[in-house]
Amino acid sequence: MLRILHIEDDAANRLLVRKLLGPAGFEVIDAVDGLDGIRKARAERPDLILVDIAIPGLDGYEVTLRLRNEPELRGVPIVAITAEGNRDTSLAVGCDGFLQKPIDARTFAKTVRTYLDGRRETAAPERTGVQLRLQSQRIAAHLEEKLAELSQANERLLQLDLARKEFYRNVSHELATPMTPIVGYLRLLLDQELGPVSPAQAKALGAMDECVQRLRGLIDDLIDVTGLETGKLRFSPRGYDLREVVAEALGGVDARFAREEIELVRELPSEPLAGFGDAARLRQALACLLDNAIKFTPRGGAVGVRAQRLGSGQLEVCVADRGPGVLAEKAGRLFEPFFQADGSPTREHGGAGVGLAIVRGVARGHGGDVHLVSPSDETIGGRRLTGAAFYIVIPDRAPSAGP
Repeated sequence: MLRILHIEDDAANRLLVRKLLGPAGFEVIDAVDGLDGIRKARAERPDLILVDIAIPGLDGYEVTLRLRNEPELRGVPIVAITAEGNRDTSLAVGCDGFLQKPIDARTFAKTVRTYLDGRRETAAPERTGVQLRLQSQRIAAHLEEKLAELSQANERLLQLDLARKEFYRNVSHELATPMTPIVGYLRLLLDQELGPVSPAQAKALGAMDECVQRLRGLIDDLIDVTGLETGKLRFSPRGYDLREVVAEALGGVDARFAREEIELVRELPSEPLAGFGDAARLRQALACLLDNAIKFTPRGGAVGVRAQRLGSGQLEVCVADRGPGVLAEKAGRLFEPFFQADGSPTREHGGAGVGLAIVRGVARGHGGDVHLVSPSDETIGGRRLTGAAFYIVIPDRAPSAGP
């Protein structure tokens, strides 16, 4: 069955052509604009192309010029079918025929077949050059117009991005302000500074405290990630022991590992790992990596943490797990703020998707970086960890205090 590609933005005209050509033994492929038509022409390799001139995006003249530069389509007849186009211009840019709308329903299928059988229309040579020059001028003006539109769209995107950053920063600070008295008064209640509480009340307050701490951590992360995006995240560099920093970070999650029945294996040197940077920020980055590992490691699994000194004055921390790993198509965006491998409302794992962005910001703020290997083939503390492995590599002396 011969295949006809019909490039037309009007649905009624597409339907009419399909009804006229279908019973005549043709398969009709619809395209709704110029770019769609070019894509389908390349993919479908039709026997003939019908193109409307007044289509959005690239017009019919531009589409014809583009298709005539496709080696695989050079022998395919292209017929302009339009109410607004010019015959001489259509033939000059490479069309083999010109059909005026409204089409004659009685003869349309036969006319199309004549182009398949070899019929070709040509413009007078003295008019072809003039028409090509005029069309070139129109294309140049069209390109200039599109460039102006793209420039304006880019400016709007930049303004929207700035507004988004300002929104997250303002919302984070507005949320952080009322959290201070909430945390303070809850602590007073838990410590029974405001009077005795019953065991049931203490249990309820403990559950509230855990939720408040999670909320406070989320707000702090949002403030930090907006600081990273605006270049306002502050570092306080001084001497530190990376071994001690890692141990403190692990101490903060020991209970979670036990509760989730995940084995935590450590591989820390016996001697100090002296560095110069912001120990608090490094603990924050490690906490984010450990939280990520706990989320994606199933019960009965294992997470390994190793800290070591590399050559060339570098320090490395590796956090590896036995989770499902990260799909290759997701890995490239994993460190972007607010990106999550599963971003659906029904996702299994919570969080705002800012933790790994903070890890990267902290690593780069120390003059280093973080990278991912997945699937992993790490062995830490005698355990083989085949899920995802994150490596923070930083100089033992950060070159600057800025992000």
